[in-house]
Amino acid sequence: MSDTFFTGCIAAVVLAIPLLMYLKSLKKRDVRARAAAEKGKFYSEGPKAQHPHIDTTYCIGCQTCTTVCPEGDVLAMLGGKAVIMNGYKCIGHGLCAEACPVGAITMVMASPSMGADMPHLPPEYETSIQNLFIVGELGGLALIKNAVDQGRECIDTLAARIAGSGIGPPAPGVYDVLIVGAGPAGISASLRAIEKKLHYLTVERDEIGGTVAKYPRQKLVMTSPVEFPLYGRFSKMQLSKEELISFWQRILERADFKVRTSEKVENIKKGADGIFTATTSQADYRSRAVVLALGRAGTPRKLGVKGEELSKVMYRLIEADHYINKNILVVGGGDSAVEAAMGLAYQSGNKVTLSYRQERFNRIKERNAKRVQDCIDAGRVEVVFNSSPVEFTQGSVILDVKGAQQEIANDFVWIFAGGTPPNDFLKQIGVGFGMRDMTPGAGQEAQPAADSGKLLPGA
Repeated sequence: MSDTFFTGCIAAVVLAIPLLMYLKSLKKRDVRARAAAEKGKFYSEGPKAQHPHIDTTYCIGCQTCTTVCPEGDVLAMLGGKAVIMNGYKCIGHGLCAEACPVGAITMVMASPSMGADMPHLPPEYETSIQNLFIVGELGGLALIKNAVDQGRECIDTLAARIAGSGIGPPAPGVYDVLIVGAGPAGISASLRAIEKKLHYLTVERDEIGGTVAKYPRQKLVMTSPVEFPLYGRFSKMQLSKEELISFWQRILERADFKVRTSEKVENIKKGADGIFTATTSQADYRSRAVVLALGRAGTPRKLGVKGEELSKVMYRLIEADHYINKNILVVGGGDSAVEAAMGLAYQSGNKVTLSYRQERFNRIKERNAKRVQDCIDAGRVEVVFNSSPVEFTQGSVILDVKGAQQEIANDFVWIFAGGTPPNDFLKQIGVGFGMRDMTPGAGQEAQPAADSGKLLPGA
């Protein structure tokens, strides 16, 4: 009897130890989750664009979604269920939804209050103006993969609409579709238009590649597989800026890509016949449909600081290795600013100072947060929080640091204060914003967005 009791006690202890350890780990996990939640509330009022929606009815608490997100603690486990902790970090990878074994996660757009400054778009990417589409980051998504997918899907919708209408080729001088922008979304839409044998033209205000072409050299731009029209599935998991642009060029040369570069679209009007007329800096183009793939960065935002007009003050960094043995100031606290500061800090002889107006970094990717901390610890980058530039001179910069002015030697300044999105242009041509604002722009009659059964002009 005593032997049986003793054996039972040993078995109970053996079972209790891992159970207690597991319960202790759950408690620690919940503590971390609550801390992340408080951090999320402090930094942001919620998701600004696409983000995961979790149906807790189906969530089984497997934690898979929390481990696959590249952006860190967007999701966490709380009370045995997945919850959104830092929605502002989400940029729409969608890996959590793909990894969920029970389909409890779907990707949705921000609520009307959060998306008030975003164009109103249904799933077909069509604006409040029939046959005028918006794809890519201008519609609220930041990833190249998402932009490529949207460009392809948008043309599929348009091609199906044309095929279903039974209309013939467009009239002379009229395109099936005008694609504005030759970045990831625009290139994808153009390639798909070639596949679908549509009469198209692409117009780009700068160079092929759009915003990607302006990224720093060797910047990692794509981290998940994507389906490219005229090529198929591109399965390489990591792609640099140079690799992506070279890949595009090979496909575009083979496909006889029809593009007009260095042409900025200044206005778009829709006539009574349903045909759009797009006015650029060089010509007018007429088309049955328009796809806007403009990007959201727009024009770099200036600070309005004295001396900002000096030639040493710049807003984009392409070649970090062109600058050595210099005193450099980087202004900003986002990923672009942090990446630029680190890139410049690794060049020979540079002394890099990063000025940020907040008390800490709060919107950078997890991997950048770790890398920049390593640079700070190694003395490569000096970060001055709670600071902002007051004046730029030829040989120095004056910073306001917690109300006190501080002058430091300086040769070059890079400002990463975001960009001004082309919202004024969109409103000018009549695009409705948010879920509540469907007000037409000046001189433009708003029309309900078409579904796949609506016909194009000429039907």
